[in-house]
Amino acid sequence: MSKLQNSQPAEAERGYLVGVALQRERSLLSVDDSLRELALLAETAGIHVAGRTYQRLRQLHSKTLIGSGKLAEILDEIAFLDVNVLIFDDELSPRHQRELEKQLGDAVRLLDRSALILDIFAQHARTSEGALQVELAQYEYRLPRLTRQWTHLARQAGGGGARGGSGGVGLRGPGETQLEVDRREITRKITKLKSDLEQVRAHRSLHRTRRRRSGLPLVALVGYTNAGKSTLINALSGSQIYAADRLFATLDPTTRRVELPARGEILLSDTVGFIQKLPTTLIAAFRATLEEVVEADLLLHVVDISHENAIQHIEAVEDTLAEIDAAYMPRILVLNKIDRAPGARPNLALTDEYDDIVAVSGQEKTGLDQLLASVQHSLEQQKIGLTVFIPYQSGQVYSELCDKGFIEAERASESGWELALRLPAADADYYERFALERAK
Repeated sequence: MSKLQNSQPAEAERGYLVGVALQRERSLLSVDDSLRELALLAETAGIHVAGRTYQRLRQLHSKTLIGSGKLAEILDEIAFLDVNVLIFDDELSPRHQRELEKQLGDAVRLLDRSALILDIFAQHARTSEGALQVELAQYEYRLPRLTRQWTHLARQAGGGGARGGSGGVGLRGPGETQLEVDRREITRKITKLKSDLEQVRAHRSLHRTRRRRSGLPLVALVGYTNAGKSTLINALSGSQIYAADRLFATLDPTTRRVELPARGEILLSDTVGFIQKLPTTLIAAFRATLEEVVEADLLLHVVDISHENAIQHIEAVEDTLAEIDAAYMPRILVLNKIDRAPGARPNLALTDEYDDIVAVSGQEKTGLDQLLASVQHSLEQQKIGLTVFIPYQSGQVYSELCDKGFIEAERASESGWELALRLPAADADYYERFALERAK
């Protein structure tokens, strides 16, 4: 156990971290490394970490997650350290939360890693879409845990306010408990938020269709939080997207045009960062945003190669990609921040899963030409051959194909153009109606 000196202002919340190491259970990070990451999350949320501890267990205790003796030790410790937030590194079940709250009383707030991440997302969401997504995730996470904390939930979820997040509980009917009223109210809010997000999803889908008609390939950046994705997209596009050396600095997706070295352009899209034990409610709520990943032609998996847990971060991202059905997609592994760790390369058993591995520094703008060349090569490898016939009365389609640079050869006849095309599979699906033949 370690006790940290309080260098924060007196008004800052003081937190205490608790981890569990289960015997015979494989974890991406050791319990020490996971607690260090949890401490960074707490600091990002504005909570000063006053101490931490963990317990090794054969199995989780059904009532309080940890043993009664360990819990008593923690209660003494947080009283001594004047702690007002207790944070568990693992997600607490509704029963765990109820029993622990009984032990803690009203003076100490209880959080787990999932709730902490949701709070950080709520603080950092800048767009209305991001706020909707976070609010939905918060409500879905807290609904099964709803006890005496409705007032806290109403104040916290989605920042409160605009969509009735700070109150709005109806009057009780005959024989109806306040908890039942609260559950009905929160269920109504979830239904409304899902409806709003479906409209966002439909808008994004329409936008992607229009963007696909431009003929520009979509390349999506994915990676562990604070891997340097925003810095990299700035270096490649010359943009000034907000970037900071902290967890979940940016949440809202951003797309920029980037020129390729030989010819043509790509649309490069930055997405929300991943982390181990990412709440499933958050992944579900961010479905519309994460579809940017699934719909991309190529993924750039960015990893902070200077981080001591770089390999574990890669595995956590790959696990999340599998969860959103993106594990099959072509991708390049981008070893970022080589200025902090010259010559470092992870000893990967999964190298064959990537089209290429490229070392760069987004901060120093080194290795970018090699990265773009690798992107261009990967996109070219994905293209397919398609022979089409375009009647003269469909001259707009012919002009479209010319503008997109898909035509490799053409022959004019009395009634139209016979064209040999080379183009991405997604575009080929659109022009298939004119197809004479399709070949790899």
